[in-house]
Amino acid sequence: MGFFDFITPGKKTRDNPLNSTQTHLRIGEIRDNILVLKNGGLRAILKTSSINFNLKSEEEQNSITYGYQAFLNSLEFPIQIVVRSKKLDIDNYIDQVKKLADKQQNKLLQQQTYEYAEYVHKLVDYADIMDKEFYVVVAYDPARTSVESNGIQSFFQRLAPKDGYADIKRRHAEFNELKKGLVQRVNVVTSGLENCGLKVDELQTAEIIELFYNAYNPVTSRSAKLRDLNQTSLETDEEKIQAAEKEAQAQ
Repeated sequence: MGFFDFITPGKKTRDNPLNSTQTHLRIGEIRDNILVLKNGGLRAILKTSSINFNLKSEEEQNSITYGYQAFLNSLEFPIQIVVRSKKLDIDNYIDQVKKLADKQQNKLLQQQTYEYAEYVHKLVDYADIMDKEFYVVVAYDPARTSVESNGIQSFFQRLAPKDGYADIKRRHAEFNELKKGLVQRVNVVTSGLENCGLKVDELQTAEIIELFYNAYNPVTSRSAKLRDLNQTSLETDEEKIQAAEKEAQAQ
């Protein structure tokens, strides 16, 4: 099962591959908490906290400004800053309140708890309350990705199911080498943002998949929640290599 099975749930893209989501996206796959583009480029996504700048004193504002200026001047590679606005999702909070109501022994308190959950749900729904999330995308593009017919592009465009044993090992080694360069850049960005007083978290594989699922399915994602991907079995290159080696030994 791959990334695009989560992007368009219930849609049979195999019957008409030309109309599939995968055709129109630059993403080849997601692995080891990294986006792998079809041209071989790598992307890491950092989620950051925010600062209410107007509530800071003049001295604090100057400190933040100078810190951010120093961070930008220290960069020797491009980054992308993304601000995502979305409707506030409090479904998990509502579920927790309802679970508390289920355990409530006092019937009056139980009824009031249910009513409170319903009131908060309607308030957020009718008021159309928005939430903002802040992301920094760190890129690492090998020089040869600018060439249309390069080796690495063919590795990542031909995804796992049809790859042979040699292709998988070659792609795996290439990915690990490129990942080292990306990790160095992520560390630089993380350190710079933390010096500005921000909290920085690198999105994990499941979180990246959920982010794109919600972004490409804004309506569906509110009613059809993405299942826990940590409980989903996704075959990795390492597992394919091990399986191929076991099969070769058996023969």
